[in-house]
Amino acid sequence: MRVTYALIALNLAVYGFVNFSASSSSLESMLGLNIGFFTFEWPLLLQPLTSMFMHGSPSHIAMNMVVLFQFGSVLERYLGSLRFFLVYMIGGVLTSLLSLSYIYYAYVSDGSFVNLVGASGAICVLLGVLAFLDKSSRLGLVIAILLMSFVPLAFGVNIAWYAHIIGFVLGFLYAKIAFKRAVV
Repeated sequence: MRVTYALIALNLAVYGFVNFSASSSSLESMLGLNIGFFTFEWPLLLQPLTSMFMHGSPSHIAMNMVVLFQFGSVLERYLGSLRFFLVYMIGGVLTSLLSLSYIYYAYVSDGSFVNLVGASGAICVLLGVLAFLDKSSRLGLVIAILLMSFVPLAFGVNIAWYAHIIGFVLGFLYAKIAFKRAVV
């Protein structure tokens, strides 16, 4: 569980640094995933990675870290620390890169500025892996992803529903390829 704890600590450290920094709004725009990525300038090219460690509010980071602790602990023991770390990081970056298509569409279609932040895309990759490995949890995890993606929208909370779904699907597909059959 060392990697799970390290990821939680890193997320909390970045959140604290950004929110107690004098230039927190410019850091959020530079490190969050947004249309600035398409300028292809340094350091904006790092946004698919850096956005995974940014969070919009105390409740946002608290929720993500609770879910990461709950499911990350289980998966890290099963996958091993190195594989768990790689699945989290590579899956999170791929989720960010695929989410850029929605960000670009929103900007081009109506000029919306979307600044995607949070670990939930990478966490949803982990949930997708778990859904493949544990057939008895599969339906519950799919329902959880759908609820956490769409219920907040009904209350006017702007969340990256597409990143949740993309991450979950990527995790499930990875597990389907990496593990020929579910083991639980």
